[in-house]
Amino acid sequence: QVQFAESGGGSVQAGGSLRISCEVSGNTDRIYYMGWFRQDPRGEREAVAVSSSGGGSIFYANSVKGRFTTSRVKGTNILHLQMDQLKTEDSAMYVCAADHFGYARFGTWLDPQNFDYWGQGIAVTVSS
Repeated sequence: QVQFAESGGGSVQAGGSLRISCEVSGNTDRIYYMGWFRQDPRGEREAVAVSSSGGGSIFYANSVKGRFTTSRVKGTNILHLQMDQLKTEDSAMYVCAADHFGYARFGTWLDPQNFDYWGQGIAVTVSS
């Protein structure tokens, strides 16, 4: 079993910044890629940013490129997401996820089906 500790988030005005973090603990011997996803009220998830275990491969959704930066603390299962120039449409539940296999079984790493473990999520609200 793995456990997630997600922190940060909150409310900010459009144009502002927020930082969220995630640490995975427990049975982490086979945790490889980690990522942040946005989840809507229906439970649908879309990728925001994904990082390989060493941080050498990082992928972003087109909607956040140039505004969001994810970083993996080397040698750990800690993933940060720095969100700048926030827009109202960035408001969502942000959920941290971890992969158990180390290779993309479904399309690209931005496909949530590649992730096996999910955190509870952190609310991010951007007001105009």
